[in-house]
Amino acid sequence: MTLFENLALVFVAGLVTALATGLGALPFLFFESISDRRNVVLWGIASGIMLSASVFGLVDEGLAEGTPGQLLVGLAAGVVLVIVAHEILLDIDIDPRAYEEANFKKLVLILGILTVHSFPEGVAIGVSFADLGLEGGIALFGFTVPLLAIFMTVAISIHNVPEGTAIAIPLSSMGVDDWKLVWWAVFSSLPQPVGAVVAFSFVRVAREFLPYGFGFAAGAMIYLVLTEFIPEALDLGEGLPGGGRRELVGGLAVGVAVMLPLLSI
Repeated sequence: MTLFENLALVFVAGLVTALATGLGALPFLFFESISDRRNVVLWGIASGIMLSASVFGLVDEGLAEGTPGQLLVGLAAGVVLVIVAHEILLDIDIDPRAYEEANFKKLVLILGILTVHSFPEGVAIGVSFADLGLEGGIALFGFTVPLLAIFMTVAISIHNVPEGTAIAIPLSSMGVDDWKLVWWAVFSSLPQPVGAVVAFSFVRVAREFLPYGFGFAAGAMIYLVLTEFIPEALDLGEGLPGGGRRELVGGLAVGVAVMLPLLSI
């Protein structure tokens, strides 16, 4: 396959994860609201899937490609990027309500902010496709696709569903049209296919950096799960019995149970 065809496939994989964010808004086409209990379970499932994919997928691949030291450097860099990005964006309001109220220039600014926020997911997709076209993958659409790439695309797609719901909730309270809820949810993840292509291009050209790339993506994703996804679930579950911890743990267990058999293939 040509380089252009490879890049196109990686872009489509990233686009699939972005479109999956829109699935989180689809329930608003049929229901007026989504219960906190279901939201907590969804965040738990997404967190369990991302932790499994990061630890048993990206970290394992990183160790197979390089040394523990290289992987640790990548892990640390991923965590640092997320921390720095949060510090930079701390005083910038990216409440989903701003999407609907913004003019074109403000939307461009918001998209730039979202690019920083979505970068780890895009990197995870891009590096997981590093062995695209090489032996050991699965034949798909005329490509030999690495199993890890399929798992990461599925994992991030599932992770994006509750993010889409979180975006749709405040917009729905504003009376925004149902189908526009889906669009704004997808909009929030549009940087992911671009990030995937950039990361894939980099590790294909400079393959010696692949262990760092795996570590970087794993570190960023694990840190995001621990500092954003799980706290978000607990915030939503404050009004539930036990603070929603039972629902969160149940969701985490389901997410891990779903991914482990697939990652062991």
